[in-house]
Amino acid sequence: MSQQVEVVQLLVSPAHRYMGRPSDGPSAAPDGELVRRAEVRSGLGLVGDRYYARPAHRDAAVTLMAAESLPLDIAPGTDLRHTRRNVLLRGVDIDAYVGATVALDTGAGPVLFAVRRPARPCAWMDAVIGPGAQRALRGKGGVRCTPLSDGVLTLGPAEFRVVEDAREAS
Repeated sequence: MSQQVEVVQLLVSPAHRYMGRPSDGPSAAPDGELVRRAEVRSGLGLVGDRYYARPAHRDAAVTLMAAESLPLDIAPGTDLRHTRRNVLLRGVDIDAYVGATVALDTGAGPVLFAVRRPARPCAWMDAVIGPGAQRALRGKGGVRCTPLSDGVLTLGPAEFRVVEDAREAS
């Protein structure tokens, strides 16, 4: 069964901005982090992203997050530049799909993702979003995924579909 969702934002950033102590603040943002189109490569991630083809991140190279989870009550205007997730979706509780394989199709064909584990919020969330953001994002900070197919994601309407649901077996 599929459902209609929206890809609200895509972040492809070549830079790690949250290093060191949160009290020191993030590094400067590179230009062009928010993109209209992202190329996905199976087992590697998003072309041009900081986690692309990094062995330590191959099982979690792409992060998906629900727009409904953003702590807008703490900081209106919060987006992917603050959370450092890659794909912001509206219309699906993506955090509920850990263990599943999902497909996201923005019009160029489905891109498959194995939803591996939660993307747990860290202390940086309080530093860059606002006090209480880390707590507000607990359990809804998005998910870390392995891309299982090549493809392209673009902003706008998309079809979201569960391809395999290993959650049912547990």
